[in-house]
Amino acid sequence: MRAAWLAGGFVAVAVALVAGIAFGPVTLPPGGVAAELLNLIPGVRLHSGLTEREVAIVTALRLPRVVLGLLVGAMLALAGAAYQGVFRNPLADPHLLGVAAGAGLGVTAVIAARSGTGDVTADLPFGVPVAAFVGAVGAVVLTWLLGAAGGRARTPATLILSGVAVSAFLAAAQTFVMQRHTESLREVYAWLLGRLATAGWHDVLIVLPYAAVTGIIVLAHRRELDVLTVGDEEAQALGLHPQRSRYLLVIAASLGTAAAVSVSGLIGFVGIIVPHTLRLLAGPSYRSILPLSVLFGGAFLALTDLVARTVASPAEIPIGVVTAFFGAPFFAVVLRRIKG
Repeated sequence: MRAAWLAGGFVAVAVALVAGIAFGPVTLPPGGVAAELLNLIPGVRLHSGLTEREVAIVTALRLPRVVLGLLVGAMLALAGAAYQGVFRNPLADPHLLGVAAGAGLGVTAVIAARSGTGDVTADLPFGVPVAAFVGAVGAVVLTWLLGAAGGRARTPATLILSGVAVSAFLAAAQTFVMQRHTESLREVYAWLLGRLATAGWHDVLIVLPYAAVTGIIVLAHRRELDVLTVGDEEAQALGLHPQRSRYLLVIAASLGTAAAVSVSGLIGFVGIIVPHTLRLLAGPSYRSILPLSVLFGGAFLALTDLVARTVASPAEIPIGVVTAFFGAPFFAVVLRRIKG
């Protein structure tokens, strides 16, 4: 069953990759797109039947965006699965420790400071992605410090409560900045609602190192997450250091989430729906959930982005709106089928 699910995950990624490139304002033949993608492999030369203009659309315009969607979706889903294991809560979210609020405040501050200059990301030493990353990491650090205030131990409960407090404080600060700079509201909301627009491979190259580090650390500890589910005392009896494993996983998942939101904005539901659905369908073991979350999370977000940019073409719906619109009904359908 696990091998079948892994095969299904790779098929989902392949389908999302081809569909995301083939469909758009200019529709391309899926077979030709698949052949052109295979041509990117050294030593492979297939006749795709695409014109030079269509090949440029595939490789220079759509492929970077779809790959970015695969990376962001994979990181959000993987981080969600890791958080759910660490906090022993199947509905834990990657933004649990204040990542979303910190990134939102950082971006709002930069946009407000540079409002009226046109493109807020152009020629800036401290642009939107950097501000989002710094704000997200800063929020996690504040949550981490607050979780041990008064000399108490950092437990899942204290970290969650600290995350709620930090998120509320940073959200209030963001609201204050927005009210003081109402002329920048449109740019702020455009980022907050999420987007995967990219002019090339720049954003992909920014995210890739963080995705690699997060993936290696979290996947290497997938067995330890299974042990953590039985409780700290039992985990210690089995030779595991629960707190050390928990800290490492939280740091890695938070780093990946911060990198994801820095280039995509705040995209919700991916980190909840994908891991929790896989837990219901493929079983409770994190040895299966984590690698499957990478595959299906990436495919889910890439296909969601396809819907966002085609359903109201030539206009584009913010991807965060689409994930929110489809997230809850999809989750309800899965639950109903499982009960049936």
